Amino acid sequence: MRVLAQISGFGVTYSREKNANPALTGIDLDLHAGEKLAIIGESGSGKSTIALAMADLLPLEARLHGSITWPGYPSRRKPGRDIGFVFQDPAGSLNPVLTVGSQIAEVVQVHLGSSKPDAFRAAIDLIDRVRLPDPERIARSYPHQLSGGQKQRVAIAAAIAAKPSLLIADEATSALDTIVQAEIVQLIRTLVEADKMTLLFISHDIALASSLADRIAVFRSGQLVELGSTETLIRSPQSAYTQQLLDAHLAVEA
Repeated sequence: MRVLAQISGFGVTYSREKNANPALTGIDLDLHAGEKLAIIGESGSGKSTIALAMADLLPLEARLHGSITWPGYPSRRKPGRDIGFVFQDPAGSLNPVLTVGSQIAEVVQVHLGSSKPDAFRAAIDLIDRVRLPDPERIARSYPHQLSGGQKQRVAIAAAIAAKPSLLIADEATSALDTIVQAEIVQLIRTLVEADKMTLLFISHDIALASSLADRIAVFRSGQLVELGSTETLIRSPQSAYTQQLLDAHLAVEA
């Protein structure tokens, strides 16, 4: 399978202090074109840091070690155009003073060069693709007029508006209730498969990850502790920490 992104010996430290604890240490991981890879782990494990690093969204004070290379792209990839990003908090990722249609349309204008009218029509089509009712009304609505699940669907529409080859969903369901979570995961799966995108799905929920991903990478304390196919990792975890995540999920289910 063709390698889209290659992460080699990668580490991140946020503080400039010499003895600061790193957020990530020595990560070696390949992301294959067309696959759905989930990264799971508890809060502070570094899973969001690796997602932000791949999209060039780390803060300026971050110190980087190792490398992230992109053999799957003929030239330097462009965040927003080649990489779509869905954040945890849809309200925080949408501008409250602009209609959601205009925000989606801006992505189409900037990255695809469409005219303003064509971009707005594309925004309506994208709102329809993410299964929101009455797309024209939604396009003219402001974020505060939508529910949390509707806002997240709008955020997904904006993330795929420029037809990226990689979609990163960073805890994109954690702020939603269980039923809406399942709907958003199914929507992401449908869009990724229809557009032949690669997916990087970040989550603390091993059940959600296993329902979607081809492979799962388990992060703990800034390190990659286990990586494998979803079926193998769920049935025969090699790391005690992965087993603890599975046991915790089963305990909640019980």
